[in-house]
Amino acid sequence: MKYVVIGAGMMGSAAAYDLATRNPNDQIILADINIQQAKHTAAAIGPNVQPVRIDVNNTRDVITLIEGAGAVISAVSYSVNYPMSKAAIEAGVSMCDLGGNNDVVEKQMTLDEAAKAEGVTIVPNCGLAPGLINILAVEGSKEFETLDSIHLRVGGLPQNPKPPLYYQIVFSVEGLINEYVEKAIVIQDGELKLIDPMSGLEDIEFPPPFGTLEAFNTSGGLSMLTKVFAGKVRNLDYKTIRYKGHCEKFKTLLDLGFATNEPMMVGGSVKTNREFFADLLRKKLDYGEKDVVLARATITGKTATAEKTLVYEFVDYYDDATKMTAMMRTTAFPTSIVAQMLANGVITQRGVLVPELCVPGKLMIDELAKRNVKITKTVTEVWR
Repeated sequence: MKYVVIGAGMMGSAAAYDLATRNPNDQIILADINIQQAKHTAAAIGPNVQPVRIDVNNTRDVITLIEGAGAVISAVSYSVNYPMSKAAIEAGVSMCDLGGNNDVVEKQMTLDEAAKAEGVTIVPNCGLAPGLINILAVEGSKEFETLDSIHLRVGGLPQNPKPPLYYQIVFSVEGLINEYVEKAIVIQDGELKLIDPMSGLEDIEFPPPFGTLEAFNTSGGLSMLTKVFAGKVRNLDYKTIRYKGHCEKFKTLLDLGFATNEPMMVGGSVKTNREFFADLLRKKLDYGEKDVVLARATITGKTATAEKTLVYEFVDYYDDATKMTAMMRTTAFPTSIVAQMLANGVITQRGVLVPELCVPGKLMIDELAKRNVKITKTVTEVWR
């Protein structure tokens, strides 16, 4: 079988690694516009990974490359996931991507009938959040007769935080800024609401060495969950976990206009404040040190006999053996698993479907455990 991973950056490399090590007899094509990077990564992974140069803006070349594949992973910017989806449908190949932008996902959803007509499945938002945490929310909700609340909390953090922001870049800077400046959609008291990002600051506890951290509203993490649970849950929200003090300091920078689209002169060229800010964050917050990912999904509601609380939780660390960050592991591995489910016929639905609607949650948890991403489940019941 042939798998194609488009994008040889951190996430694409980790996805290719997982595909290659789990399927040593299959051909893994790792494609990127930077052929040297693709070659370097392919050589580091193993002999069944073939580097290829591809320009994702050349649709015909993309279609030619992916034809006949069992599944395709788009590990490039979310800005091209819509044309990538169209190319996959034309090639008759199922595809999954890392997502990251609700507007793009909504546009991909308009291809649902076209995907069904060609007998393929497109699965956006297969990373960590949105992605894995959403799958856990839906999987846990199946154990309730009525739901009260679903609270999702996720954070990628440095193991050794440095002032002043106690943070380091662990994924796309553009994605980080999006989360911090776009409105968040939540369900409060049964009603769909649009709320300010970086609001709703709360304390959250994790086992040592972390202790008390903070969490606050950010955009995008819920993906389609507000539609999935509309009329079924009283409260639904997603918050990002950070070390204490981060929210106040970063929000001050945003309040000063650092992430606006106002143009400014930088070294003789025109850039927006946001572009300049992104460049600055890359330079100042790319410490390259070991990271950790913390995640928790808390679901409350009722069964026929009890009031119940179900908690999924995991803490995943940088892997010294593979030199792979926790963010790479918890974002790329779920995406790779979805691609293998598509190729192996585990996912049988056709069309454009977010993972929480088509990925078997228990199987995802079991597969991640094989990769040493261990998700615990705790249930507390009060009998009525």
